[in-house]
Amino acid sequence: MPNTQQLEDFVSQVRRDILRQVHKVNSGHPGGSLGCAEFFTALYQEVMEHNSDFNMDGIGEDLFFLSNGHISPVFYSVLARSGYFPVEELNTFRLIDSRLQGHPTTHEGLPGVRTASGSLGQGMSVAIGAAQAKKLNNDSHLVYTLHGDGELQEGQNWEAIMYASAKKVDNLISTVDLNGQQIDGSTDDVLPMGSIKAKFEAFGWTVLEVKEGNNITKVIEGLNKAKSLTGKGKPVCILMTTMMGNGVDFMMHSHKWHGVAPNDEQLENALGQNPETLGDY
Repeated sequence: MPNTQQLEDFVSQVRRDILRQVHKVNSGHPGGSLGCAEFFTALYQEVMEHNSDFNMDGIGEDLFFLSNGHISPVFYSVLARSGYFPVEELNTFRLIDSRLQGHPTTHEGLPGVRTASGSLGQGMSVAIGAAQAKKLNNDSHLVYTLHGDGELQEGQNWEAIMYASAKKVDNLISTVDLNGQQIDGSTDDVLPMGSIKAKFEAFGWTVLEVKEGNNITKVIEGLNKAKSLTGKGKPVCILMTTMMGNGVDFMMHSHKWHGVAPNDEQLENALGQNPETLGDY
């Protein structure tokens, strides 16, 4: 059984990392990053079989692809605190010549990053290729992805979603972060998506729902349930409901913190709501 308190402590530290990264350079995307802290913690600390001694071919381990790359602060924090690179390197977020670019890229060689994701909507296609490669290599490990709900407005996603079911890519688990917000407002105001569940099911996927995406126990349960449904001829989708800006009261319930960094006073307030548990960098 997972140690829930240890995982919650990890989440608290990840939130601090997110806030400090974007504050230092007055740039970045704290809202969605904070909302996905539990997901990344569950994935890298409990669910995924991965190796921090990173190699790009990924044979013999599970793979993760971040499609909504603007939430890089949470990705970088969890990679660092899972042993992929020194935690102190978080200090270089978005600086010139840093490996920690605003959207993850591959040419800097940052361990843990398998694809560039500055352009939204492409992660599903890349992940499907990786999943099919695993089948060709007789590698039984899984491929995981994360997408934003607003990101699904990009058409390439639906070509990939259709392809994955048609080709029975059943070693793929794709999670959609349903926070209902994007840079210009709510997803319903910008471009209503209708029932995302009905769409994935119509495209031939198995769909699970995690209604409490900021509850670490529920996220782990959802991911493990998804694992149990792989290998049955269909790709698996998890629809995970989260709160943008979760864990910082003045950032929650609003799209305005999608891509805005806190000032000095706001940072102090936000850090006060999230105790240091593993040591700041």
